[in-house]
Amino acid sequence: MIRVLVAEDQSAVRSGLVLILRSVPDIDVVGEASDGERAVELARELRPDLVLMDIQMPRLDGVSATRQLVAEGLADVLVLTTFDLDEYVFGALRAGACGFLLKNTDAMDLLEAVRTVARGEGLISPAVTRRLIAEFAAKPVREPKADPAVLDTLTRREREVLSCLGEGLSNADVAARLDMAEATVKTHVSRLLGKLGLHSRVQAAVLAQELGIRHTHGDSGPDLLT
Repeated sequence: MIRVLVAEDQSAVRSGLVLILRSVPDIDVVGEASDGERAVELARELRPDLVLMDIQMPRLDGVSATRQLVAEGLADVLVLTTFDLDEYVFGALRAGACGFLLKNTDAMDLLEAVRTVARGEGLISPAVTRRLIAEFAAKPVREPKADPAVLDTLTRREREVLSCLGEGLSNADVAARLDMAEATVKTHVSRLLGKLGLHSRVQAAVLAQELGIRHTHGDSGPDLLT
């Protein structure tokens, strides 16, 4: 059973989300919040597995609420918003959100997103992923926000996995790309997150994009395009 807290300031939208989530037997909506502060309070009290988080809310916005939830280790966060590729996307992902979906996502995809994040795999809407990567690709010459030295603790294989995460690949896709077992990919992801001090694979993907890491399929391993 996946225990979910829904944080959404519009009551009609919140009710719709709750209705969808409660339509399946493996998801339990344990609480509802109409603002970011209440979301954090309820997460502390109820300890859900996942918070479905709106971005624009009164008292405390979704990005700030996500940052608090992640910092306190209270729950994974799946951001759901009407906003596309802008500061909200980057803010939520840097804050530690495990997934990002647009509000026009259909019911089945929403349910699958909740299950995916609950399994420990990050998820971003495919449309957002494509534009996210395109945004970075359009700016090949830039100063990275992260220090490339953070990669020094990673093994060559871990860097290869990180480069795949930066492309938005799933564990299965990474396994196929690097010719390894999916369970081994999960192990590498877990280790590199620990070494880099990150909370989610989505944060790792953002880091890979910021540093311009790409896999060259050659002997030298991933390159830094900075």
